[in-house]
Amino acid sequence: MAILELDNLSKSYGALAVTQDFSLAVEPGDLVGILGPNGAGKTTLFNQITGTVTPDAGRVRFDGQDVTATDASTRCHLGIARSFQVPHPFVGMTVFENILVGASFGRGGGDPRARALKVMEQSGMSAKANVQAGALTLLDRKRLEMARALAADPKLLLLDEIAGGLTDSECVSLLDTIRKVNASGVTIIWIEHVIHALMSVAKRLVVVDFGKKVIEGAPEEVMASSAVKSIYMGEDALD
Repeated sequence: MAILELDNLSKSYGALAVTQDFSLAVEPGDLVGILGPNGAGKTTLFNQITGTVTPDAGRVRFDGQDVTATDASTRCHLGIARSFQVPHPFVGMTVFENILVGASFGRGGGDPRARALKVMEQSGMSAKANVQAGALTLLDRKRLEMARALAADPKLLLLDEIAGGLTDSECVSLLDTIRKVNASGVTIIWIEHVIHALMSVAKRLVVVDFGKKVIEGAPEEVMASSAVKSIYMGEDALD
């Protein structure tokens, strides 16, 4: 059974359709990459999955349950967590305190401090546990953003352009963490413009343009398709 099912999601703001009849099924343990130009509707799609935006039409099912009308807080408790494109840590709090926030309000039971410590180690942040978040480098802020989401003990983790702005070596380090998180059993959907990063870890790619799903499939097949070449390189790529 799919852990996430999106059935014909549509969302418009006035005359602007940002999601159009979008359907997708994600299996447990999958790592799905989502590609598309700026303004394609990718973040709005994430907002409909997490519950901060309600679709005008269509249905969201998570872990066998219809959550279309369920708020974001409830979905977090059910097992959906996300990072944001621009990290917004609590800058006056330490790394550990930031992660503890996620551990205190997510799905997981038990001792939030123990979970925060475990996630801090998993995300490679243990050495900076007592550093204030405002003093972190961009890489560590992105690690912290992911760690805070992981501390909520998600079944499904949504990553929004987490590799953006990183150097090649920083990206390699982050990819290693993402692989370990996925191997631990967490299903991941990852929006990213850094295509080589997605290609190295994604089991499947979905390309979105003008709110519609253009193509879905194995990474190599998707990137070789004429539809993707047209989106990224113009109509001449089809000739």
